[in-house]
Amino acid sequence: MKPVNIGILGLGTVGGGTVNVLKRNAEEISRRAGRKIIVTRASARTLDRERICDTRDIALTTDPFEIVNDPEINVVLELIGGDTLAKDLVLQAIENGKHVVTANKALIALHGNEIFKCASEKGVMVLFEAAVAGGIPIIKAIREGLAGNQIEWLAGIINGTGNFILTEMRDKGRDFADVLAEAQALGYAEADPTFDVEGIDAAHKLTILASIAFGIPLQFEKAYTEGITGITREDVEYAEELGYRIKHLGIARKTDKGIELRVHPTLIPERRLIANVDGVMNAVLVKGDAVGPTLYYGAGAGAEPTASAVVADVVDVVRAMTSDPENRVPHLAFQADALVDIPLLSADDIETAYYLRLTVEDKPGVLADIARILATHQISIEALIQKEPKQHETLLPLILLTQRTQEKEMNAAISEIEALSSVTGSISRIRLETLK
Repeated sequence: MKPVNIGILGLGTVGGGTVNVLKRNAEEISRRAGRKIIVTRASARTLDRERICDTRDIALTTDPFEIVNDPEINVVLELIGGDTLAKDLVLQAIENGKHVVTANKALIALHGNEIFKCASEKGVMVLFEAAVAGGIPIIKAIREGLAGNQIEWLAGIINGTGNFILTEMRDKGRDFADVLAEAQALGYAEADPTFDVEGIDAAHKLTILASIAFGIPLQFEKAYTEGITGITREDVEYAEELGYRIKHLGIARKTDKGIELRVHPTLIPERRLIANVDGVMNAVLVKGDAVGPTLYYGAGAGAEPTASAVVADVVDVVRAMTSDPENRVPHLAFQADALVDIPLLSADDIETAYYLRLTVEDKPGVLADIARILATHQISIEALIQKEPKQHETLLPLILLTQRTQEKEMNAAISEIEALSSVTGSISRIRLETLK
């Protein structure tokens, strides 16, 4: 059977890793796919730099449109990132009747609805396993492996940079800024780390996971996003003392009122497996009604872990190229005409438990005043840490864990507590999930 010709857009870390995996495992891959898969063309910003892959038998160009317009190319791998040029290239490839594999989470989260519509009209496939959690086959697991389930909720550590920072803060008692600088020096974080530490990267990925889990359109703009820049060394230590660990989680949950879609720092019980995922590793916990909780763990980034997911998508494309479009696995797990626009809940309607850290005056009645305000908003205290003040100091930290309540009730209670004359400064608030 005629080989399948691959054109790669971008020969950076993931592109180079993909070339290496396709070449090293060529025989095994062709046995799985039923046809030879050959990288014939690739584009790069410059042609004379040293690369992590052998490009001697690959025709290189600085113009990626040459590849998407080449009639000899069957499948285009979009590995350049971003959501502007990448979008134009993907749409042009689709228009030309080419299948597309991408590792671009921003592209799918922001423009996936349009891209999948165009692909369906042209009868081509767009696969994106590598866009979420690197080498972990989480999209395939939810879309195909758990197809017999109603997904109730999922929670994931889906940004390795943030997880590395929080792990170092916990294990070595370091401050956020210090660990961030090391993460940048090690190449885990970009010079501008905003997408990682503010949760935007994780929100892109969570948007995709929620869509395939619940059969809803991609709606990144409605995801609640909160970063980890406000997490202190003290918060990490107090969480440990209470039997919890702080992780930067993406959480999607289906409720009677709608779907929660949120990224934020979260206390989770230290006994949970996902609480023990450290460093730059990723993990996603998925709860289905039939299967129960399932955990998926692995490398969330890197040349060959991500290439593993890219190549798996290439194999799936090659296997399905000769099948009728209506018999292929749907892009977002559910048939396109069966997607339901279930409302996404606002942050005010989120229901969770909370960790609160306050600085209060060391005098009688302070705790009673705080408890009274919480009770007014039907918020119960689950646990408490009250530290003794240091010598000659009149202020002390007060740590509270609450039971579950609506976010709007907690917001109102915090405003009233911060107005007390015995409370100094703002209250630090971290959401808490038991993930039962």
